[in-house]
Amino acid sequence: VLQEYVQMSLAQDYLLEGGIEYAKKMIGHAFGQETAGKIIDLVLKKMGQGFASLDALQKADPQQLARLIHSENPQTIALLLTHLVPSQCAALLASLPRNVRSNVALRMAGLEHFSSEIVAKVATVIADKLSSLGDLGRESYGGVRAVAEALNRLEANMAEETLQALGEHDAALAENIRRLMFVFEDLLKMDKEGMRILVGRTDRKILTLALKGTSDALRKHFMQVMSERGAETLIEDVEALGLVKLREVENAQQSIIALARELQAEGLLSLSGSVEERYVK
Repeated sequence: VLQEYVQMSLAQDYLLEGGIEYAKKMIGHAFGQETAGKIIDLVLKKMGQGFASLDALQKADPQQLARLIHSENPQTIALLLTHLVPSQCAALLASLPRNVRSNVALRMAGLEHFSSEIVAKVATVIADKLSSLGDLGRESYGGVRAVAEALNRLEANMAEETLQALGEHDAALAENIRRLMFVFEDLLKMDKEGMRILVGRTDRKILTLALKGTSDALRKHFMQVMSERGAETLIEDVEALGLVKLREVENAQQSIIALARELQAEGLLSLSGSVEERYVK
């Protein structure tokens, strides 16, 4: 009985997090595919049509969803967006009026705990409106991370406007979202030309400190745009630092990330995943 309770609780969490197929996959890994099918069926019967509706919404066309959610209140929109795939969530967030967008993002950030019954009811109502679509994916995060994932996929100026609006309500929250939007290891996604510009604008002492304790892959990514002698000297300087406080390293990395954002705003480089377009100097 206890094991079944645990299985059903996990299944409910996975259903909310990523839909039916995701839940089957995760439960299947833990307890076997046969058990997964039975558990998912039990949970769906217990919770009603809501979870099936949520799964359908996660596969729906963002443009069609956008036309429907504009008439909903910000809290309902926020609840729905946190359960969609990031690209779908970003498209819907971008479709909202500017003042509504920041309001919804703020509410999304606060949605760490919510009733599964409410989620199911909201999904059912919206899915019913989309029932004419027929064949109505997945990687979603609730709360602050959902906002960061969505803003990462918006145009840079739109994301910055939303963050500034959030900052007026809660500066600490806005900064937390900024940190989640782009981390130092994400620089591995930047192309060679972008790295060349970034390294050229970065203070050598800050770069040395920022690379302390990082992966070999990330160090090589920086070194590829440097001269052979310059790269060798950089590694020597990094290794010569000895013990360094983690906070100092993180601050140096955040300084480089801030610089990268400034250069992106100037149109000199692109942070992969934040703006899907190329720049010409």
